[in-house]
Amino acid sequence: MKNTYFNLIEQSFYFPQEGFDLRDEFLTFQGISLKYLIDKYGTPFRFIYLPKISDQIKKSKNLFNRAIKKNSYKGKYHYCYCTKCNHFHHVISEALKQNVNLETSSSFDIDLILNLYREKKIDRKRIIVHNGYKTEEYLKSILKLQEEGFENSIIILDSKNELLRIEKLAPKLKHKIKIGLRMAINEEAQSAYYTSRLGIRHTEMIDFFNNNIKGNKNIEFKMLHFFVDSGIKDTLYYWGEFQKALNLYVELKKECDTLDSFNLGGGFPIRNHLGFEYDYEYMINEIIKNIKEVCVKEKIYEPDIYTEFGKYTVGESGAIIFKVLEQKQQNDTETWYIIDNSLMNTIPDAWSIHEKFILLPINKWKNEYGRANIGGISCDHSDYYNSEDLNQEVLLPKYKEDDPEPLYLGFFHTGAYQDSISGYGGIKHCLIPSPKHVIIDRDDKGNFFDYVYREEQSVQEMFKILGYNK
Repeated sequence: MKNTYFNLIEQSFYFPQEGFDLRDEFLTFQGISLKYLIDKYGTPFRFIYLPKISDQIKKSKNLFNRAIKKNSYKGKYHYCYCTKCNHFHHVISEALKQNVNLETSSSFDIDLILNLYREKKIDRKRIIVHNGYKTEEYLKSILKLQEEGFENSIIILDSKNELLRIEKLAPKLKHKIKIGLRMAINEEAQSAYYTSRLGIRHTEMIDFFNNNIKGNKNIEFKMLHFFVDSGIKDTLYYWGEFQKALNLYVELKKECDTLDSFNLGGGFPIRNHLGFEYDYEYMINEIIKNIKEVCVKEKIYEPDIYTEFGKYTVGESGAIIFKVLEQKQQNDTETWYIIDNSLMNTIPDAWSIHEKFILLPINKWKNEYGRANIGGISCDHSDYYNSEDLNQEVLLPKYKEDDPEPLYLGFFHTGAYQDSISGYGGIKHCLIPSPKHVIIDRDDKGNFFDYVYREEQSVQEMFKILGYNK
């Protein structure tokens, strides 16, 4: 019996599974033929499947609203999309179809918000949550947004001195400035530092409120914000930070009638391997139930709940497809598959923070499998991928050099951060061009259609950036 790649996957995971199946011995993604895309566009190319974005938003909204109903919770749920996760117009436009609110993190984000307003994709009532360190330019842009009439613009204070700078910049405003306070969390034990640089220490929060916000006629305190970088997980660490934030909310609420929102930040995980398991329904219900129980006990009104999901919103919508150019046997045990672009350039998270993505071959599933290292075509030692989250090694179909059909590989669920971190459209390591960018969507009848958003980066584009073509 051959130990085929298909046997390996079928015995190791449930397969087919959501998003992945085989058709005519080629992998499909969300029902889309990847062979069709390869034949049409060649490789390498990245694509984003827009309907998945709406699916993720609807899933979260449904689960939160069901938990709210189940627990007779009085507050509302507000879904915010983090623009920094993927700024592309087509991505944000898709998210806005589900009436999401938006979260910003820099001055240029405000220009993006105003652009969406001019396009009539949002109105002035849209909730805009402003996170991140507030430079002078960022604060000025936020206040300009509020002067334009955005009545639900909320500035989340990342440090105590931001309030002083807001008051200096905003003497002419005719309305109160809505703010939130971000609680600095204690990091996990293995972190390089103990307390996050983001936010205000929870031990200082009550004094800061009493001395600087309470009774301030220009300020309306609306929201307590906290965010655990490792994500919303069923761990003692997460629940400990959650409880700390919830207790702080109770203390502040007893001092401030206008406080009515509890922001969980981001943190829902996405699938990064075929064996991924996460009980979204359980976690959401536990969050709602815990907040409800504490509020009833303390006799305070249940707050509106906010989440700022970026990676969860767009991560599972993206993928990048490569062709294996050459197979190199470098010693008795190590086989290298050299692909037709750079991994460092196209999925920088895999290189910089050792993030894992779902890696699957597009074809040759009936071939025997073996261990392989994947190498990019740059000259950098670190341009490789050789471990999966589940089994700490990459297993892929073997093939013969004279095989007329190349082996194609796909990295899936790469829709979050990779373009912005790699510097989309900019200069790449070894001047290896950014690959073709393809958009996939569905029409009103549910039929797929696809088009090129941007061709592979040209030498002229790179030379212009570098100052050779003036």
